[in-house]
Amino acid sequence: MSAKNISVISLSFNDEIYIKKHIDNLSFAQEIILIDNNSTDKTVQIAEELGITVIQQHDNNKTDVLKLAIESAANNWILLLNSTDHISDKLRDELTAEISKPKSAECYFCGQTLFFFGKTIKYGAFLNKKKLLLFDKTRHSYSIGFNGKLFKRPAVLKNKVNSFSYKNFEDFNSRLNIIRKEEALVLFQKNKKPNIYHFFIKPFLIFINQYFLKLGFINGREGFILAYICAFSVLKRYFILWLLYRNMD
Repeated sequence: MSAKNISVISLSFNDEIYIKKHIDNLSFAQEIILIDNNSTDKTVQIAEELGITVIQQHDNNKTDVLKLAIESAANNWILLLNSTDHISDKLRDELTAEISKPKSAECYFCGQTLFFFGKTIKYGAFLNKKKLLLFDKTRHSYSIGFNGKLFKRPAVLKNKVNSFSYKNFEDFNSRLNIIRKEEALVLFQKNKKPNIYHFFIKPFLIFINQYFLKLGFINGREGFILAYICAFSVLKRYFILWLLYRNMD
């Protein structure tokens, strides 16, 4: 079995400066499906010109769109990425070796290396954090979990995904806002209601965890900014949830 047995599902939002390089980086895969979250730039146009299948998320739940993409994928092995992610040659070779084993794992997680405002971030939010990268759809049905707990007993890859997720501060903030809104909608559908803990204590604990316990301070100024904005975005998640219960935008 080779990398040609892999279908890539990539999530995009206003990534016109990344998308061609991203698609070129995935030339080892047989199929690439792009799920676009209402981009207002040329992301979709560039992807379609390169022959990529594009599915528009529109106002649909991300879970439903992902399931649709997974079901329509030509291969059983699904590689799940953001369009700002980059797969190194070592990680590609490791993926190919893993799925070629007689007894491969059902899914694989990996670490991430974040490039934030021109600096490599190794601590803080991404310290020991793992993301779902690859799974066999015949052995597990995909469901996106709020806490990222998608599978039991995942295998962890040695190599990491390189993430060039943010062009500038405005881009970082807008992407985070989209994620928090999606999380708030999931909580609303589960009838979860915000309380004092969510508004005051949880954001503070998020900052303490990322900046101090996960050594974010080693990243310097960038580490403080990252911890602060992530903590504030958690507050925003529950504020959006509060607005949803009051039928307010």
